[in-house]
Amino acid sequence: MRIVGLTGGIGSGKSTVSNLFKAHGIPVVDADVVARNVLKKGTGGWRKVLAAFGEDILLPSGEVDRPKLGQIVFTDPDKRQLLNRLLAPYISSGIILEVFKLWIKGCKIIVLDVPLLFEAKMYKWTKPIIVVWVNPETQLQRLMARDGTTAEEASSRINAQMSLDLKRDKADIVIDNSGSLEDLNEQFREVLVHVKNPLTWTEFGLSRDGALTAFFSILFGVIICRRAL
Repeated sequence: MRIVGLTGGIGSGKSTVSNLFKAHGIPVVDADVVARNVLKKGTGGWRKVLAAFGEDILLPSGEVDRPKLGQIVFTDPDKRQLLNRLLAPYISSGIILEVFKLWIKGCKIIVLDVPLLFEAKMYKWTKPIIVVWVNPETQLQRLMARDGTTAEEASSRINAQMSLDLKRDKADIVIDNSGSLEDLNEQFREVLVHVKNPLTWTEFGLSRDGALTAFFSILFGVIICRRAL
């Protein structure tokens, strides 16, 4: 099984690339979706965050007010690190569960869409690692246009994350999304060819089919040995 790491930065267009993978039939495990699920009312993550940040972060329904929580942690590095520490075990477990479900289905290629791929050390599970990069000026302008924020607010959110240049240096594949959507699609087509290359023997061995092949090979070997005796 090939687990592809996909990451980027806020306003880089990572979600667009993630959707392109889905459109081409490659399943994506989205860490943001998992994070939303582990914050649902009554979950372990919800209880941990409520104990740490207080009831002021709740909506009248009892669900976490995610925009309000986001404002708190993006302006306070210590609280951001605290939130990450509290939710990391739940998010990691949720991602592993989603990957296992896809493994059971026989999926041979899975994309992990994780904003904190490097920060959470999840890059160690993935190969290749794809970083969606964009130049700083374009990133700032896109974020301001998307969220309707000031340059100062957008810069604060960008600076709260690992820099895209540093992520780019750690990548196996870089998608430069500073241009048009047509440029992005052209780059994606090349990336897709690479991602769909035949599995290595190691990757095949980690797939469901590989595990079944190994199991039946061992079983056949045991039967033959017993008959020989």
